Amino acid sequence: MTKGQLEAKLSEAISKFELEYMGRGPKTIRTYIISDMILVRLSGFLSPSEQKLADTPQGIELFKKVRASLFVGGRGYLETLITDIIDVTIISAHSDISTKTGEKIIVLTTNKNLEELVTSK
Repeated sequence: MTKGQLEAKLSEAISKFELEYMGRGPKTIRTYIISDMILVRLSGFLSPSEQKLADTPQGIELFKKVRASLFVGGRGYLETLITDIIDVTIISAHSDISTKTGEKIIVLTTNKNLEELVTSK
């Protein structure tokens, strides 16, 4: 599998996680493999009610707490989706959302250099 093919498969899996577990899939998603990291950039996944909630500082705080809690709760499912594609162990998972841009970043670190596992063609 090429790096691009693996990145596309990981994007599909993470999009599935967002849709099935978090309740709404992204409009755009792009996954990057960098050494032992999987970096995912998603946009267009906030619901209208979440966008409205982000209008106040208290709403932003509540929104981020709920989303962070959901992400932690679903980590096992996300890891399963990823390990079904590639044989790695997920060491850590980080996520943050910009309520201004509606963009979400997920960074996963693994136990292997993923760039060494893919073909160059």
